[in-house]
Amino acid sequence: MGFAIDRISQTLSTTRQRVASRRAVVGGAAKLAGGGAVALASGAAVTRSAMAAPSWAQDATPSADGTTPNPQMQEVLDELAALSNIPIESQTPFNARQLPGVADAALSLLSKRGEPALAPVASVEHRLIPTPAGDLVARVYTPEGTGPFPVIVYYHGGGWVIADIRTYDSSCRALCTAATAVVVSVAYRQAPENPFPAAVDDAFASYQYVMANAAEFGGDPARVAVAGESAGGNLAAVTCLLASAQGVPLPVHQLLVYPVTTFVPEAEGAETVEQFAMAKPLGAGLLTFFGSLYVPNQADKMSPNASPLLAEELGGLPPATIIAASIDPLLGQGQQYAAALEAAGVDVSYTLYEGVTHEFFGLGALVDDAQTAVTEAAARLTESFSAASGTPTP
Repeated sequence: MGFAIDRISQTLSTTRQRVASRRAVVGGAAKLAGGGAVALASGAAVTRSAMAAPSWAQDATPSADGTTPNPQMQEVLDELAALSNIPIESQTPFNARQLPGVADAALSLLSKRGEPALAPVASVEHRLIPTPAGDLVARVYTPEGTGPFPVIVYYHGGGWVIADIRTYDSSCRALCTAATAVVVSVAYRQAPENPFPAAVDDAFASYQYVMANAAEFGGDPARVAVAGESAGGNLAAVTCLLASAQGVPLPVHQLLVYPVTTFVPEAEGAETVEQFAMAKPLGAGLLTFFGSLYVPNQADKMSPNASPLLAEELGGLPPATIIAASIDPLLGQGQQYAAALEAAGVDVSYTLYEGVTHEFFGLGALVDDAQTAVTEAAARLTESFSAASGTPTP
């Protein structure tokens, strides 16, 4: 398995020590905030049940150190570079939204191979979700079979600035089929037009609406989970914190795919930003670009609603599945959040996939590890759905 298990265990042990005290984390983050810490805006992740030994998935053909893309991942990155070499962070937000991303590279490769671009589901429709700030568009994916189905409220990535529900279509289709669940993908407001906390407000409001009106989506209100990638992973984590704080029924599970967990990184969180500063498709420059637009106020970076790693209380949150990529500047802060959840007694599954980069999760048609990651996520979601319904996991 390329990535030494001893090295992984040592990393997690160190991470646990550094996040065992929530106040210590807050204090360390405050120092970094005053010292010009890198502003973050994307995701990473961490293991199996709260007290069990970590489970780690390994790439089939990893590099010796886990920091070189495997051939399948490299092919996608090469295609992305062929589509455009314009740095997103060098552009205005408007121009940044027009530039191609990993999803475009995947579609280009599939087109060249003559392979279908869309994985089939029973139906896809668009609905409006009312919120205090106005209606939000949601794309609703329904699986084959007879409902009511469990429901996954899904938040897309893109640093709260770029991308949309179309960009992350492949992830939603994959989860819909693998978990046999309705997936409600929410188009939340984006920065800089709508900076923090607009996306948080939209994420929480849409979760509450779906929970209260699950039957309208063919879903079961007792089996509603949240999920997200990158910036969306942050919104899923924060939605759980808000539900807990406000006495709203909790999601039955939180799937966090390379989530942003802090805008004021310390220790491993800062180290991997430096280590993968030049990584593609996500590097330190793009993180700073996203962070400066989404959370322009330095004081807001310390809010748990922006940086869930800084929350004083993580106990009692739903079971969490965290998916991580080995080539990702957010790897360290994902490890930290997983360890913090585990220390708080939360059932956590963290899996590190080697030889893949940020944004690999939706590449199931091209990257084997993406299929494995979706299967893992669906299995964990199914466990929580079954527990909520009182039926054994198939």
